[in-house]
Amino acid sequence: MKSKGARIMVIDDESQIQKLLRVALTSHGYEVAEAATGQQGLSEATTFRPDIIILDLGLPDMDGLEVMTRLREWTKTPVIILSAKEQEKDKIIALDAGADDYLTKPFGMGELLARIRTAMRHSVKVTDEPVLKFDDLVIDLAHRKVLVQGEEVKLTPTEYDLIKNLAIHAGKVLTHKQLLIACWGPTYENDTHYLRVFIGQLRRKIEANPTRPRHIITEPGVGYRLV
Repeated sequence: MKSKGARIMVIDDESQIQKLLRVALTSHGYEVAEAATGQQGLSEATTFRPDIIILDLGLPDMDGLEVMTRLREWTKTPVIILSAKEQEKDKIIALDAGADDYLTKPFGMGELLARIRTAMRHSVKVTDEPVLKFDDLVIDLAHRKVLVQGEEVKLTPTEYDLIKNLAIHAGKVLTHKQLLIACWGPTYENDTHYLRVFIGQLRRKIEANPTRPRHIITEPGVGYRLV
């Protein structure tokens, strides 16, 4: 039975694998897009908006696990990993990074198609929006960019993690503990002074008047929210 035009993105630098998957998947009614590098895959995923991503771990420009992590910053699209690595620990690492399934090369096309059908059944279709807008503040999750009034703002990795977590949960209060664990890890869950310092730095970069913030609002004694 053919699919109803589900969209599949293949991120793999091996031309033979790309050709094999393109022919097999299109013959089963899938719409296929291809990328040969991690960066290309990340970029095209934001426009193609696939229903399934097939990701090779051995990419020429960046580690497949990094691609996996970057994707999970803004999308819950099911990801099936392809890899020549057969060790159990490699599979566990990929699954812990957010992959939904794992196939080792060489693989049978029948098995891959079955895995795709399973992932499609288990996926919850949500609207993943890689670009979040809050008046003059724009956060591009796919490209890890923050713009204020159209101008890119240079943030440190920690500042970006903070604004990303606040933006993903916009309108909701995130507690000091939640933000500390998300950005620094569980051993920092009580170090609220780190949070105050970095929130202050963020406000100086994104707020027109940092002393009267419009975007990052303090909930006294509780945490912060982005509005």
